[in-house]
Amino acid sequence: MSELAATIAGLMGRAKTDLAELVAIPSVADPRQYPPEECRRAAQWVADAFTEAGLHDVHLAETPDGSHAVIGHRPPPPGAPTVLLYCHYDVQPPLDDDAWTTPPFALTERDGRWYGRGTADCKGNIVMHLTALRALGDDIPVGLKFVAEGSEEQGTGGLEGYVAQHPEQFLADALLVCDTGNAEVGTGTATITLRGLVNVVVTVETLAGEIHSGMFGGPAPDALAALIQLLSTLRDPATGATRVEGLDCEGTWEGVGYDEGQFRADAGVLDGVGLTGTGTVADRLWARPAVTVLGVDCPRVVGSAAAVPPTARARVSLRIPPGTDPAAARAALTRHLTGAAPWGVRVSVEDESAGAPFRAATDGPAYAALGRAMDEVYGKPLAFLGQGGSIPLCNVLAETYPRAEIVLMGVEEPKCLIHAPNESVDPSEIEHMAHVEALFLRTYADARERGR
Repeated sequence: MSELAATIAGLMGRAKTDLAELVAIPSVADPRQYPPEECRRAAQWVADAFTEAGLHDVHLAETPDGSHAVIGHRPPPPGAPTVLLYCHYDVQPPLDDDAWTTPPFALTERDGRWYGRGTADCKGNIVMHLTALRALGDDIPVGLKFVAEGSEEQGTGGLEGYVAQHPEQFLADALLVCDTGNAEVGTGTATITLRGLVNVVVTVETLAGEIHSGMFGGPAPDALAALIQLLSTLRDPATGATRVEGLDCEGTWEGVGYDEGQFRADAGVLDGVGLTGTGTVADRLWARPAVTVLGVDCPRVVGSAAAVPPTARARVSLRIPPGTDPAAARAALTRHLTGAAPWGVRVSVEDESAGAPFRAATDGPAYAALGRAMDEVYGKPLAFLGQGGSIPLCNVLAETYPRAEIVLMGVEEPKCLIHAPNESVDPSEIEHMAHVEALFLRTYADARERGR
């Protein structure tokens, strides 16, 4: 074991204490569910911890959505590059307290894992940063900038707006966005693509108002039936694959794959239920558009009357892979929905939200340094992964700092069950990824110099 690895191993007791203190703070950035003071308390904890770890001028900065980002820095040695370290301290709500086997806001160890809301997403990454910085001490040959976001899980764009207003505060040569993780425990991975997003609300109208289904049902057009038929055209009837006219739905993924059995377990697919789509699981997740009907407004079963529904609507979400323009995807989805309307029913499509996909360039010195660090720690080459979710901040960073390399990594992996009840983290991933980050910070300046 190297001296650095031994130092980090010796810090894991402190890492557990740190994570327990952070998890105990219910920092859900939704004032309808939790007091805003809890997020402020978590932010101050982060500020104090990173001040103690050697960063300068660590402070809370209010962002346009009212949340507070924790911001700090450490100046670079003369001529050295700067690395930005990102994380977020807000967490998802527990969702269903009864589904948790242990209290969501109390760190609990079980079967070698640490359980609690935020243990992986993203308080585990905060502790990873702290452990790496503590292990290095003053031996950091690069400049550092640090930001911990306070409303990432709410998607209200506070930090994105703040970056646009204060771009100089985050200018760096390499940006480590630590809010993802490895393909599996023990496989060092960088996430290099994120799907974009287009959400619309489609409304079907057929009648001036409700009419008795006994007197008029049959020839009277049923809006809910029309909506169901309309939505069904978004998928291949045999395979369930997404089919939106005007979009390429046959892309292929060239990075690390996703075992089908593991995916079924991770997603909780019921026995006997088939997966939808064609191609590999990775193709379907990271290289092709994917449509989901998120919700439907129509009469509830309990309390429904013997009436023909005159109107019905649905929220439709379309995830799009890199290389697909969100405006073009939205236009194609709108054309498809209006063009597939049955029986001449009236269809309107309302734009709700959109976000561009992201693909990282992997041929620069940051990825070279990361690859060597991953290989040293995990004993195998750096793997590349896609992610089905969207992180709008990455697009903001890419547009604001076009010459910077963006690396998405972290302590999360499929067994963490982020956003679900019984979220957990494997402490070995905190230890190993802290080691990776420390090695990266030690070697990035030399890698950048060699790359010139």
